[in-house]
Amino acid sequence: RNMSSAGPEGRKKMRECEGLIDSLVYYIQGTIADHEPNDKATENCVCILHNLSYQLELELPESYAQSIYLQRRNISNNDKTPGCFGTRSRKVKEKQQDTPLPEEKSNPKGVESLWHSTLIRIYLSLIAKSTRNYTQEASLGALQNLTAGTGPMPFAVARTVVQKANGLPSIRAMLHVSHPAVKKTAVSLLRNLSRNPSLQNDIAREVLPDLVSILPECVPGCDVACETTASICYTLFNLTQSSSQNARLLLSAHGLPKVIAISMNDSNMFSKASRAASVLLYSLWSHTDLHSAYKK
Repeated sequence: RNMSSAGPEGRKKMRECEGLIDSLVYYIQGTIADHEPNDKATENCVCILHNLSYQLELELPESYAQSIYLQRRNISNNDKTPGCFGTRSRKVKEKQQDTPLPEEKSNPKGVESLWHSTLIRIYLSLIAKSTRNYTQEASLGALQNLTAGTGPMPFAVARTVVQKANGLPSIRAMLHVSHPAVKKTAVSLLRNLSRNPSLQNDIAREVLPDLVSILPECVPGCDVACETTASICYTLFNLTQSSSQNARLLLSAHGLPKVIAISMNDSNMFSKASRAASVLLYSLWSHTDLHSAYKK
């Protein structure tokens, strides 16, 4: 667990170590099957997998990157598609959002397991069943890492979490736990998921009222809570920017007074949350059909 947080070279060596990732996954599957999700060694295994999933999109070997883009290249020979995850042009990003991954292997090995739907479902199961804060945070954090990029892999993982594995109820429950780091990571994961336009209505319907309910009445006084508040505002921004219906949902959940109060904080110390709230308000005002409702 300590070694897995030793930086890019350490992650690379551990990902390449034959049988290591497979053994970690195998162990966690066993404890879930035995109804022992609070096992200390399970926590260690999940924390290792969490660390090994960090910056995975950027650090994957060329061979994996090429196979992930292979399907896109086959669709049109005229497309100049990148051969690695490092490319970040806007045009490429837009194309990749609708590009599915090649068909999943039924028997993933090693690093392939890190983004496979089997492990995604394991994380969601631990989020739902474990009461250990570190296990919950690491499971949420691994999913946050896997959905952090802009290529086809993060968007495919996001679709698996939301639509195939029905993960939103488990993530939503984590918004209401008392542990600040778990709540912060859950919100950060939802922020990543909410960047996918095809998932925004599902996410809004399932968790938007919960996000509004955990918004504070004003800018909170500690850094973690302030960062969480900013992340909530940016998630709500993603969900409402292109949807008047979702903006109306925020309104009916009594979110507007809270967002206004947060945006009006003048202290430089907590400007991150205030700035995020201001960006959200500016976006909400762009829905001209809601102006009369806002004024009321």
